[in-house]
Amino acid sequence: MASTVQSVRGLAAAAAAALLLTLAAPAANATEGASQYPDGAEGFMAGAVPPPGFYFLNYLTHYSADRLNDNSGDKVPVHFRLNATAEVGRLVWTSPYQVLGAYWGMHMLVPLVHLDYEVGNISHRRFGLGDITLNPVILSWHGKNHHIATGIDVILPTGEYDKSRPLNIGANYWGIEPLVAGTYITDGGFEVSAKLMYTFNTKNNDTDYRSGQAFHMDYTVAQHIGDWSVGVSGYWFNQTTDDERAGVKVDNRGRAFAAGPAVKYDFNGMSLIAKYQHEFVAENRPQGGKAWVKFIMPF
Repeated sequence: MASTVQSVRGLAAAAAAALLLTLAAPAANATEGASQYPDGAEGFMAGAVPPPGFYFLNYLTHYSADRLNDNSGDKVPVHFRLNATAEVGRLVWTSPYQVLGAYWGMHMLVPLVHLDYEVGNISHRRFGLGDITLNPVILSWHGKNHHIATGIDVILPTGEYDKSRPLNIGANYWGIEPLVAGTYITDGGFEVSAKLMYTFNTKNNDTDYRSGQAFHMDYTVAQHIGDWSVGVSGYWFNQTTDDERAGVKVDNRGRAFAAGPAVKYDFNGMSLIAKYQHEFVAENRPQGGKAWVKFIMPF
């Protein structure tokens, strides 16, 4: 069993990205994952940046998995358990100024993460600050039935990291993520929303490891009924280039697809969202489920 455990440490770390990223707090020591974005975070009205003003958004999310998959999506024969919970505060400012007909804004996300995992006979618990995200230029356009937003998120390596651990709260590398989000909603309240992202990563100097690039997308299809909205929400993640260790390519590209029910309630200028996303496909990462509760308020 000991040799088996050692052989999956790298895969567990790769998996960590998918899970912990999922919580805005990636991880790793061997294969480190291709994105620090918490896949599935956005959904309802993803392209609709709010009008000029200050806003606070709170994301509470929990990811649970007891299965680690290989390159073919088959379960690795080793004991594996992961529970990761994140409390993420996001501040958004939309200015009254326009650039190219779009409102200019900015945001910052600050995650606090609790990580509890077992890989083989190794177990660990950690709690702390994750990797902070900044975006100083968000541009948003609005029409009668559509909304579009674009920007470039920068993920800072602020989270706790120790290369001797299989999983970490912090990634120990920078992430650069161009994005575009769009929402189309009919006069009858039928909504289709998506947020498309492409991730570039710097090298983790502690491990001489560079995670590959990735395309990923959050999506929601929903119907608005008065103050309520109900639908299906999820994400698609696809690593597009190989990782590199000491300049040598590593073939462990991650993939995942998740879907599940979502509901939103609007009241007094605020919104409360709840959703659950089950991973139907997972390669080179854990496979599990993710629950979200999101709160939006102006101030």
